[in-house]
Amino acid sequence: MSGMFDLTGKVAVVSGASRGIGQAIAEGLAAHGAHVVVSSRRRESCEAVAEKIRAGGGKATAVECHVGNMADIDALFDAVDKLLGRLDILVNCGATSPYFGPVGDTDLAAFEKTVEVNLRGPFFMSAKAVARMKKSGGGSIINVASINALSPGMHQGIYSITKAALVNMTKSFAKEYGCDNIRVNALLPGLTETKLASALTQNEMLLKPFLEKVPLGRVAQPQEMVGAVVYLASDAAAYTTGAALVVDGGVTS
Repeated sequence: MSGMFDLTGKVAVVSGASRGIGQAIAEGLAAHGAHVVVSSRRRESCEAVAEKIRAGGGKATAVECHVGNMADIDALFDAVDKLLGRLDILVNCGATSPYFGPVGDTDLAAFEKTVEVNLRGPFFMSAKAVARMKKSGGGSIINVASINALSPGMHQGIYSITKAALVNMTKSFAKEYGCDNIRVNALLPGLTETKLASALTQNEMLLKPFLEKVPLGRVAQPQEMVGAVVYLASDAAAYTTGAALVVDGGVTS
């Protein structure tokens, strides 16, 4: 593969890569030449995705990591250092939304879990990534946020709050590490057919009025997020940093 979207020789870590958008991103980066570290909580799930990538001729390594657990994050980056010796691309896609209901009724456990996985995890993943990217001359970080960062979803308050914070975090890292040739951008998907979004996508009463507001008139598929991430990870986006790229079928337009 050649051209500005070529990722040959690059090492990419993708969290939340065992299913949904994360899996699609991992497969897409591998298809463009990257060696992908497939990461999520369960090793068997990571290995299944890595094996699928390898069976298709790509390069992949499975390393389990629960991004809500700081020791797991340390172990993930130690494994990347030992096995691959560099890091060029980080995609923070791991996320959770354990509570669906009135924002004021969010209990402490749901609040803390959502913040740990959606914000604290990506923050320290990014901090560890920039330390390595600085040494190797640069890199690209992509944070998978949500259009809920722009306008909170009904009964998705704490999830939406963490996604808004993730976009601000993206801009903070972009501003401070641009001088090190590290680009940091956010992807803001609209409603996508994933297990995380099933509270909406599997509820006809909620889904129908939502789709009426989507110009393209349908829910996205995980694969439809891949092109934006490949762009942000590659030299095609060499002058793109601090951006929040919306891929939502036109709903926020």
